Amino acid sequence: MTSEQVGRWLAVAGTIARMVPAGTVRVLVDGSAVGAMPAVLADRLADRLRAGGRPCRRLVGAAAGGGTAGGEDAADLVVLADGPSWRAEPAGGQWDVVVWLRSRSARHDDRDDGRRPDVVVDVDDPAWPVIRRVASRLAGDGSWHVSESQAFFGVRAATWDTRFGDDLPAYAAAVGEIGLRPGAVALDAGCGTGRALTALRDAVGPAGTVIGLDLTSEMLAAARHRGRDAHAALVLADARRLPIPTGAVDAVLAAGLVHHLPDMSGGLAELARVSRSGGRLAIFHPSGRAALAARHGRALRPDEPLAVTRLEPRLAATGWRLDSYDDPPHRFLVLATRE
Repeated sequence: MTSEQVGRWLAVAGTIARMVPAGTVRVLVDGSAVGAMPAVLADRLADRLRAGGRPCRRLVGAAAGGGTAGGEDAADLVVLADGPSWRAEPAGGQWDVVVWLRSRSARHDDRDDGRRPDVVVDVDDPAWPVIRRVASRLAGDGSWHVSESQAFFGVRAATWDTRFGDDLPAYAAAVGEIGLRPGAVALDAGCGTGRALTALRDAVGPAGTVIGLDLTSEMLAAARHRGRDAHAALVLADARRLPIPTGAVDAVLAAGLVHHLPDMSGGLAELARVSRSGGRLAIFHPSGRAALAARHGRALRPDEPLAVTRLEPRLAATGWRLDSYDDPPHRFLVLATRE
């Protein structure tokens, strides 16, 4: 590995170490079809905990006879194990925190015993792990999401349009359904490389305002490289804390954004805050939910965050009225109005 890749593993371990609760805590690092990576992460997590002054007992080898760790009377001790042999035999009690390493060949969040992991780390690229989900009880202020999103998208920005650039017509069609008028203010929240910015500019005209906002500087650099900054003001910021006045926006496009936020309701509420009464929200993806799930090798679950039965009440609770819900294979488009 390069020094940068080693640093990424250490960064993930350090972020998880800061999430481990106080007191005696039992932590299991596990995964599916990921070889030695759980042991690698567990070793680095132990190093990060100790470097921060936290006592840590690193269990190695197979569990046996109930998996007792011994010496668990130390204050603030973390008992740390890895691998499937420890799943059914927690060290001195149930696992308090489960960290799950997830590869594309085994794309699911659930452990064999049915417990949902507390931290999910994607290792599709074994040299570049990225934390993708954290249980709310460990997430704190959600600051982990900023660094991990930047780590995920930053290395992909230069080739993003090469992989997905053929969906520009789908973005233009979605923008056309928002109903923007000339002179309006449009926000593309999580704009990435700016694939919707030209269509938004065409919709609002020269008298309108288009803002492309993204959390990752490399994505905005890619947008500039393609000349898309000619159509919009590009802003580096977190969509959960928008640097935009209340009620200033006529329409928000959120493409591939809200279901990735650690607090989806909080994100929708922030988009509502900056939108005027009667303003429009478009939640969009250039693939339908079932098609996207199949692409990632998993089945579509009825309780997913963007299922209409979950999304509609969440929109209503955050100030939006659902107007339409469209989920064919070729796109996902939800339109809502700010009440």
